Amino acid sequence: MDIGKLHPAVYRQMMTLDEGVTAALEAASVPALTAELVRIRISQINGCAFCLRMHTRSATDKGESADRIAVLAAWWESQYFSAQERAALALAEQVTRLAVPEVRTWDDGSLTDEQASAVAWLATAMNAWNRIAITSHYPVGP
Repeated sequence: MDIGKLHPAVYRQMMTLDEGVTAALEAASVPALTAELVRIRISQINGCAFCLRMHTRSATDKGESADRIAVLAAWWESQYFSAQERAALALAEQVTRLAVPEVRTWDDGSLTDEQASAVAWLATAMNAWNRIAITSHYPVGP
């Protein structure tokens, strides 16, 4: 079942949410590559092949390196990512995993409040997109 096709009005609302998240990221000066890294990392955690392929392609089209994408699943062990990227990735993982008690390892001052809010919205929306794609069994072939 493709839940987007079965309920197109709800899917369009997700598209509108995504447009708002993109505007918030831009207004907060969150770099486009940072946003793509967050989308990829959330999709890795959720196991969404469709979104992984889409956002990996988008990141490489924007100039992201294969090395950084290759180590993204273990970003905290590498020296490839800036303090701001690390904070954004940590926040996105916290939103995705809903750690209890709350772990705020991302809150080291690398993100402004506006940037942290925009990344939190990105993580919220990306988790929803992963669930749509996984539930709908979007095809992912070569």
